Amino acid sequence: MSTLKTAFDTAFDMAELSFSHILRTLNPDLLVYDFIQPWAPTVASSLNITAIHFLTGSAVASDYMYQLCKSPENVVFPSTMHLEEHEDQRMLQLLESTTHGLSNKDRFLEAIDQSNTLVLIKTFREIEDKYIDHLSFITGKEMVPVGPLVQEPTNDGKQSSFIECEYYMSREEIEETSHGLELSGVNFIWVIRFPEGENAKLVEVLPQGFMGRIGERGLVVEGWAPQVEILGHPSIGGFVSHCGWSSVMEGIKFGIPIVAMPMHLDQPVVVDRKGGNPVQRRVREISEKIRKQGEEGFDDLVIRLLHLCGKIKAEK
Repeated sequence: MSTLKTAFDTAFDMAELSFSHILRTLNPDLLVYDFIQPWAPTVASSLNITAIHFLTGSAVASDYMYQLCKSPENVVFPSTMHLEEHEDQRMLQLLESTTHGLSNKDRFLEAIDQSNTLVLIKTFREIEDKYIDHLSFITGKEMVPVGPLVQEPTNDGKQSSFIECEYYMSREEIEETSHGLELSGVNFIWVIRFPEGENAKLVEVLPQGFMGRIGERGLVVEGWAPQVEILGHPSIGGFVSHCGWSSVMEGIKFGIPIVAMPMHLDQPVVVDRKGGNPVQRRVREISEKIRKQGEEGFDDLVIRLLHLCGKIKAEK
């Protein structure tokens, strides 16, 4: 497990006492938490506060990880799903990694088990219907999809909030991608990030003369770019992504076909290898459904949460 992830978990665990004080002071009706803080619902329960778990990954990845935690020898998936043995082993190693005496496996299971009857999940039924239902069945908690939760492009030039990625392309991957982009002849925007503390420069990692040869048809950006604003632009025809779930949601929300380059964690799990015009049609259909649904799903969710918090009496 990366040093950054360990420090992140440690910081959250150290905040438990302060968080307990905040809950006592604010006395909210509802607490929404994720798996990094499995102690949060325990604190909420002691104060009579309803606590709901929020899964920020996909239903298929969550289903896979839950099965892997419970019975790694008997993970069941349809024939369209296939992970290499080294990918299974890497996920197992991640789940067994421990911070403050608590493994990621324990954090994940406890966070789901302690959620109050239902679990919110960042996805929608149009693409993960059967996995949402199966995850509900094996966990005993109703999985309630809340949609892609993609912020609309602001187009005001302001940068959105951004969490630094823990994973980066190697120099060899950057070089190979450069050759591919050069040979493709397509127009592109390419964002390249380097780990904090690495004093690398674009001119050092890109092939010699690359920028001159691509001319005005390509833009290479170092560090950060407004991804949502870019994907929302009508000129974008495709999205090469590491398949982090938020990026997948953004691509689907704006109807952009995704060229997948999964790297770590749940990313290989969410990749279904398809191509061509059927994918373009399908992603546009899903995008259109999402836009039509608008806030309807959220209205239903708010009513259900109000019921759970005792703010609305259930109909007899």
